Amino acid sequence: MNSKDAGAGLQPGAQNAIRVCLNIQPHERVTVITDEACREIAAALVREIADVGAPHALFVLENLAPRPLAALPAAIAQDMERSDVSIFAARAQANELGSRMQMTDIVNRRRMRHAHMVNITDQIMREGMRADYREVDRLSQRVFDIVSPARAIRATTPAGTDVRASLDPALRWVKTSGLISRDKWGNLPGGEVFTSPGEVNGTFVIDGVVGDWLCDRYGSLKGTPLTIEIEQSRLVRAASPNAALRDDFWRYTHTDENSDRVGEFAIGTNIGLTSVIGHILQDEKFPGVHIAFGNPYGAHTGATWYSSTHIDVVGTEFDIDVDGVRIMEHGRFLLT
Repeated sequence: MNSKDAGAGLQPGAQNAIRVCLNIQPHERVTVITDEACREIAAALVREIADVGAPHALFVLENLAPRPLAALPAAIAQDMERSDVSIFAARAQANELGSRMQMTDIVNRRRMRHAHMVNITDQIMREGMRADYREVDRLSQRVFDIVSPARAIRATTPAGTDVRASLDPALRWVKTSGLISRDKWGNLPGGEVFTSPGEVNGTFVIDGVVGDWLCDRYGSLKGTPLTIEIEQSRLVRAASPNAALRDDFWRYTHTDENSDRVGEFAIGTNIGLTSVIGHILQDEKFPGVHIAFGNPYGAHTGATWYSSTHIDVVGTEFDIDVDGVRIMEHGRFLLT
């Protein structure tokens, strides 16, 4: 496939991102942030922005600062202060979460519509970004309405996951269905509802994928799952046939005093996905449960504690019971 054909294959997903998920209008200014690894994807997004007629600026990280980034480059921060919409389509590198948090701090303060496309790939553009996001939004709203007043969720899998989340009514659920608004920026592909849980206990078998920079290093964990034990929302044990994975995960989740604390409990709702592919950006939207250790996104959930890290973990083939009522069986929603 030549580069022209490759670019054409990315365009339907880019069109979905710009015209449906972000709904960019001609009068809105857009900041696009990318890196060398994702330049073709960014080019597809920029072509769509140009077709809409919106003014925009494109930044390639390697042209502004050494990687991994120690901080968000000033040129990007200054440009975002002038924009209505921002897009981050780049690969994660170790120790760069702080720079992305600086970016989303600007997004939150200015209430920008922001598409977070960390570790976006051509495959994701051709799969997850082609979902019917209006239908994903409909299902996400149905799940949101069920879990928002709930007090407890239990999630189990054939692989051995059995986790129980007690929910705090003071903490909010958030819907990120792929239709992005000023009220909540979102990842693309979209499709999840999440909260910061009151307390989580049990065993979680990660036979899907782990997040942040570990995703690129280890990919799908189907053959070498990571099994973790959680007590009172803290990670207490981790085991895997892959010792390097176990050790990297353990170090990441012990970066600061809350890196080992469950900050997010989420249900994936992107019914356009058919399998886990080994990329966290898409796989965390796969129908089922994922949790994250570290930052609880307090600006949106209402959690009052903080961590400088955030790492998602994904399992497969879930049964989900909300206050004793089953909403998913063998990875399929039972909702109409």
